[in-house]
Amino acid sequence: MIFFMQNQGFDPATCIPAGMRNSGSLAGAKLPEPISALEPFKDRLHIINGLHGIHTSPSHSAFFGALGGYRGSDGVQPSGPTIDYELSKVLPETLLPHLCIGMDSMENMVGKPTVANLSARGAGRPIFMHSNPNHLYQMLYGGISQGDIRNHHEARSSMLDRIEQLAAAKGQTLPVADKQRYGEFVRGFNDINGLRLRLDKVSDHLRKYAPRVDDGYTSPEFETDWHDRLLDLGISALKSGITNVLTIGSGRGEIFGAWKGLGVEKQGHNLGHMVQKDNPIWVKIRQYNSRMLVKLMEELESVPEGSGTMMDNTLIVYTSNNADKQHTNGANWPVMLLGNCNGAFKTGCFTQLQGKRPINALYTSILRASGVEVDRFNMTDKMAAKYDSGTGPLREILT
Repeated sequence: MIFFMQNQGFDPATCIPAGMRNSGSLAGAKLPEPISALEPFKDRLHIINGLHGIHTSPSHSAFFGALGGYRGSDGVQPSGPTIDYELSKVLPETLLPHLCIGMDSMENMVGKPTVANLSARGAGRPIFMHSNPNHLYQMLYGGISQGDIRNHHEARSSMLDRIEQLAAAKGQTLPVADKQRYGEFVRGFNDINGLRLRLDKVSDHLRKYAPRVDDGYTSPEFETDWHDRLLDLGISALKSGITNVLTIGSGRGEIFGAWKGLGVEKQGHNLGHMVQKDNPIWVKIRQYNSRMLVKLMEELESVPEGSGTMMDNTLIVYTSNNADKQHTNGANWPVMLLGNCNGAFKTGCFTQLQGKRPINALYTSILRASGVEVDRFNMTDKMAAKYDSGTGPLREILT
């Protein structure tokens, strides 16, 4: 499972073929310029328009609510688990159940190499995304590396072991009200240290998949050099079996972000104030996203799995943590699906919904396709009476 969340909104005009207003096949349609890279893959594409996320109050961003299907806001802790984490519990067990990577301006990725805005294990339990490819490489492949990378890995490992011990001991004296939050802090170190030990046991296997370290890691010219390396690391984690769930936060779920490597000089909040349709800046950003989606598909297609390939058993969900635009009320939340998750989802088509079913219904559909018998995801009957006209999965998108 892959979730690709681009910030600043996803204008449906940048993905729906011209003239298509009703549900139908994409076979005879031409994809808009921003997603033209997906043209050869139309038979694997499903464009969905007309879901809503009004209850998430997205505005600048729904933050955890975008993948959780609940109200989210800047600085507000998650109120429940997000769909990516829930799927990591039901898919086959891996060394790292869930990997999150975040792409931003160079300044933000260096200054805050880990942030938590999109994914969560549960209420008050955020999951951090990794934004420095050097740190992530050391975490995943430091044990099989040589030279400086190996030295940094061993030094960080020793330091993190000691921090975990000290943190666990100090937490015992905290007031009860603070213990849960502090416990998550300690759990983070425990997870990292535990992962390192598990990775060490399969070092020979990992050598086949570790990306080559080049100047893009250590001497990036633009932030997109790091974006590309983060994507490579995410792909390698999937192909090697380190994880089954990858979440990509382009803009890290906030109102920032930069793409100077694409020739886009403007960055951050200003990008969200621009109309996306026919805007050269947003065409470049969306085309860059689309090339990343193509790379994900082609790389997973190269890995045999069962009677087919890894891509045959994968679903990629592309959308925004801002619904259709910045300063949105969430009345329309466009989504693109790529792949069919072993035949569970319809492909090669466009589905127009009527704005009466929430993004939670999409997440319910994905859980159903993954073998989980649920009628709702993170939505009580009381909430559903106000925000959902139906129950269960979206019949329009399942086979």
